[in-house]
Amino acid sequence: MGPLVVPVFLALFAVQLAVETGLLALNLRHVRRERGVPSPLAGQVSDETAARSRAYTLANGRLALVDGLSSAAATLAVLFSGLLPWLDRAVSARLAGPHRFVAYLMLLAMGGAAIALPFSAWRTFVTEARFGFNRTSLATWLGDRARGVALQALIGIPILYAVYGFMRFAGAHWWLWLFAFLVVVQVLLLWAWPTLIAPLFNRFQPLPEGPLRERLDALAREAGFANRGLFVMDASRRSGHSNAYFTGIFRPRIVLFDTLVASMSVDEAASVLAHEIGHYRRHHVHRGLALSLAGTLVMLFVLSRIVPWPPLYTAFGFDGPSLHAAVALLSLCGGAFVFWLAPLAAQMSRRHEYEADRYAIALARAPDALASALVRLNGENLSNLHPHPWYSAWHYSHPTLVERLEAIRAQAAAAG
Repeated sequence: MGPLVVPVFLALFAVQLAVETGLLALNLRHVRRERGVPSPLAGQVSDETAARSRAYTLANGRLALVDGLSSAAATLAVLFSGLLPWLDRAVSARLAGPHRFVAYLMLLAMGGAAIALPFSAWRTFVTEARFGFNRTSLATWLGDRARGVALQALIGIPILYAVYGFMRFAGAHWWLWLFAFLVVVQVLLLWAWPTLIAPLFNRFQPLPEGPLRERLDALAREAGFANRGLFVMDASRRSGHSNAYFTGIFRPRIVLFDTLVASMSVDEAASVLAHEIGHYRRHHVHRGLALSLAGTLVMLFVLSRIVPWPPLYTAFGFDGPSLHAAVALLSLCGGAFVFWLAPLAAQMSRRHEYEADRYAIALARAPDALASALVRLNGENLSNLHPHPWYSAWHYSHPTLVERLEAIRAQAAAAG
């Protein structure tokens, strides 16, 4: 198996690149050929909005195409240029033990972030600005990046030291002990995010008293949805996009973008909140967390098997096995082995969206308001009105607008 490491990886990597690039190109060609408003949306979406949505989709798609090809080229260059073993020798000449482990992985993470930075800047200051979404200044954008790096270092470095400790000293079953530790970390981060981390980037104010607050509070009480309150986030400081979400695991906060509060009627906002409550009441968040942790467990098991396997290191130019090299190689190569799971995850997510829509209709008793809210959100975010069915099946975490509206109308009709 040793001599086959590189050919197997390259074959899977090529398949992944061909599938993902091919689907993106297919979607772009499909969108270019489509014109106007899809017939099921006639009278609900203007021709101007449809044209802007099409242009926005094409602009983002072209950027994603360049980004994906550049990322693939960077991955291959890092793996086969000798950079990884060279960095190993350079770090090992100065550091040892856990410090070597942490420094090596942090340097690779910083390199990956640096490669992604130009695409992020282009997306914000060119694509988003062209379509009127960007409202952030260069100073704010740079400040966000700096805070993100500082936060990742503050949280990530201690975690990496802990990872090394488990891998080095916890015996043959270190991966089980590390998994238990990461579960605790995940729960703590879910608890800390709304109160300690998110406020570093945005301001959160309680939703003011008024008809909207009264309706949403009544809706949450009727659903038996225990929460830590309704908050409005100053999303408009950075972007014109609109959304709503809840954050937390036990008693979540309900967060509405100020752009959503400003644009939607009370009934529409109530339907959006009912949809989010549906996710919680149908345990979608907890299922997603459980699946994520199961994936982490599998990854750690695989890592435990490859750590002592010399052919892996020889294939990529290392002198011999090391903990940091194993983690780096799994991070860089792992996607080629699991990319085919993406459509399965997307299908499950779309099923959850349908369930949340059904719950929202039953709770808010306003299917027309939910439908108009979805049309409004789609228009305000310039979401793709003409996705290729193969592309949406592989990538879309939400059903298309036409599919969701058809399901809402069918449920309303069945209810009489």
